[in-house]
Amino acid sequence: MIVVMKPGASEDQVQHVIDLVREYGLKDHVIRGTDRTVVACIGDKRMVDKGAIENAPMVERIVPILAPYKMASTEVKKTKTRIEIGPERFPIGGPKVGVIAGPCAVESEEQILRIADAVKSAGAVALRGGAYKPRTSPYAFQGLREDGLKILAKAREQTGLAVVTEVISLEHVERVAEYADVLQIGARNMQHYPLLEAMGSAGKPVLLKRGMSATLDEWLLAAEYVINAGNPNVILCERGIRTYEDHVRNTLPLASVPALNSMTHLPVIVDPSHGTGHAYMVPPMCRAAIAAGADGLILECHNDPEHAMSDGAQSITPAALTDLMPVLRRIAQALGRDA
Repeated sequence: MIVVMKPGASEDQVQHVIDLVREYGLKDHVIRGTDRTVVACIGDKRMVDKGAIENAPMVERIVPILAPYKMASTEVKKTKTRIEIGPERFPIGGPKVGVIAGPCAVESEEQILRIADAVKSAGAVALRGGAYKPRTSPYAFQGLREDGLKILAKAREQTGLAVVTEVISLEHVERVAEYADVLQIGARNMQHYPLLEAMGSAGKPVLLKRGMSATLDEWLLAAEYVINAGNPNVILCERGIRTYEDHVRNTLPLASVPALNSMTHLPVIVDPSHGTGHAYMVPPMCRAAIAAGADGLILECHNDPEHAMSDGAQSITPAALTDLMPVLRRIAQALGRDA
């Protein structure tokens, strides 16, 4: 349920409601808006005396939360959550559309610094790159691990770009959080619940990719794990789902973007690289994603896709990214946004 405070409620009055909520064994989550404050209450509400809470000073009303995902729902928060990332604190979920770009995997320092410069010059706000790589085959390149994290951190120091990289196991959470600005949960780990809970105390924004066969409700409930564990800064990433189609690596269901924008206050970005698997499809799907209302994009970009150690077929070149950015900016501006 949500306890809606009247406009002008003081900090002491809000704290009084929080104390009442905790007395009933519920977990509180305070959301402060422009006009008023609401206190979301999570837990078993069967033993709660709602009248006692509703009669507390400056309480306007109590509203039930119908969605199974409580904290991520627009029932709790109507306005879009803005999540600031990186040294320049770019707000994902704001009026600007943020583009994240970089290679699938960190291969060498020279490669990453070269791509980071190109990504920055093109106008992107963050650099992606896998230091730890979960691969289908045990014989495929598994990443440079902590050496890769150090290279990404050096690229951030050189360019000012935020760093986005994946966490694949519980034992790596703290180590990756030392180096990265945004911690990515990949599609394979969307329902790795202990890992999701660990993200609650990681202290960094989380980019949560949709599972290959996950419904929107399952995806939002995965986000709920992170939020409920103490981290409200979750960015949802639509990266395509597995279907019977074989002309693409995954099917990119862009209808999920407006659907999510009506269901959740969390920012929604799109990954057209994994969503198609083909570099030539990436630019048109980027354009479509922005038109559909996405808050950003995450793209695979490599200076030499033919020799990439992973996902070369779906990686665009820095030149292609440079050509794409002005087009995305015009689409965003047509929608009253910017890129």
